[in-house]
Amino acid sequence: MFKTSDLLSAFASGGLLVLGFPRFDFYPLAWIALVPLLIAVRGKNPRTAFFLGLLTGFIYFAGTLYWVYHSMYYYGGVPLILSILLLACLSLYLALYAGIFSMVFNYLTGASAVPALFAVPVLWVSLEYLRTYALTGFPWSVLGYSQYKFLPFIQIADITGVYGVSFLVAAINGAIYDITFLRSRKSDVEPLSSRRPITLGLIMFIVIVIASLVYGMEKLRETDTKAHIRVSVIQGNIRQDVKWDSRFQREVIDTYKRLSIRAVSATPDIIIWPESAVPFVFGYDKPLTEEISGFSKELNSHLLFGSVVARHNGADKSSLSNSAILLSPEGKLISVYDKIHLVPYGEYVPLRALFPFVDKMVTAIGDFVRGKETTVMGTPFARIGNLICYEIIFPGLVRKFVDHGADVLVTITNDAWFGRTAAPYQHFSMAVFRAVENRVPVARAANTGISGFIDAKGRIIKKSDIFVESSLTEEIATGGNKSFYTKYGDVFAWLCITAALLLVFNNILIKKRNASRP
Repeated sequence: MFKTSDLLSAFASGGLLVLGFPRFDFYPLAWIALVPLLIAVRGKNPRTAFFLGLLTGFIYFAGTLYWVYHSMYYYGGVPLILSILLLACLSLYLALYAGIFSMVFNYLTGASAVPALFAVPVLWVSLEYLRTYALTGFPWSVLGYSQYKFLPFIQIADITGVYGVSFLVAAINGAIYDITFLRSRKSDVEPLSSRRPITLGLIMFIVIVIASLVYGMEKLRETDTKAHIRVSVIQGNIRQDVKWDSRFQREVIDTYKRLSIRAVSATPDIIIWPESAVPFVFGYDKPLTEEISGFSKELNSHLLFGSVVARHNGADKSSLSNSAILLSPEGKLISVYDKIHLVPYGEYVPLRALFPFVDKMVTAIGDFVRGKETTVMGTPFARIGNLICYEIIFPGLVRKFVDHGADVLVTITNDAWFGRTAAPYQHFSMAVFRAVENRVPVARAANTGISGFIDAKGRIIKKSDIFVESSLTEEIATGGNKSFYTKYGDVFAWLCITAALLLVFNNILIKKRNASRP
């Protein structure tokens, strides 16, 4: 049987985690959010610990990802009850990671003297990293993202990636847990020697936090000496239900042309339109393709925009890609990037051969084929790495563009699917970390928002509201030397995974040794 207090503690942890993310943005709550759960699982059997973690995870993910039902119900034609059920299934799957975390933490604290301030972060980060890649990956609501406004705290991401920030936040929770039980222990019951690992660990952790903050403040004080470019992002605010309606095709094109002409007065080096901004298949619809190419000449600026592109696979077969297209001021095609990381059940159906009855959850004009190259777009003023839609949430993918030479990151997206939920705000906040990790600026063009600019230190320079037309222009500094994270990737996350495995292995040895004693 579960105690009511334990259930309330698990529920409280989930609720506090939700409040740490946009749109609530009470990010200090993330520093204590796991403590109720850690206390609740103390001394429990593995099954109870797993269930309590599962409850926390379900509240956590259902509360931050509630917007999933919006896309399915309003734009996918999925009945409301089924949309909610599918959201519950997704939340339950993601909650498994929190359940495993609680169970393993409970197992480790049962026989070893490893401080929670070490066990908690290495376990949490290991499971977050697994979640980033398992089953195509879905690293939304990673704990570190809650800190995107705490700029001195997140600068270490250029070494550790977002996982280093998750580590620190989880470690604070573990430290509070350790302090709580260190104070509650009586010296006549617990010898002083058993408390030394915790005391030493707390001292080391305080030093690490102070060092991280000092590092962050020093990074924020550095001046930009790189080349500057002028960039305009266009937010057309095209409703999702009319975006591909042929009756509104002319209106959509004219909206982007009108807003772009407005931006020309600021003499941008490049004008950026959002994902699938043009409502036709570029290159296939010849008259409209020529119109956009000719319009690029009128702008006297490079034009980067999202479009569907027809790809020929031989034998008269063709397929579609979700692509980004760069045109020169002369209207010439410079570069095309095909989206690599597609949205399952949004842009393609996984395992269609095994489950032919499953169709895409959202309306689109067809299945997309996956791109194969991290194309860096060359211009006279910058080398551009272009991410499409939720590709920006995958740190390992983004760093490849910068490692291949990109000194500016562009992300084009269509967040109209999410309506006025928290999703556009959460999506934008994750781009902050891609800028810090790779020390390059990010320009973001979104159909309905949020569009804007983030500098290489993660500072939000300018941004739009959602569901308004917008034309923003900003001068941004290009990236410089490659960061440690760009060069070496997720070394820190793999160290956490190694440490977690060593902890589990050590605990197995301790239990075997204790069991063999007479």
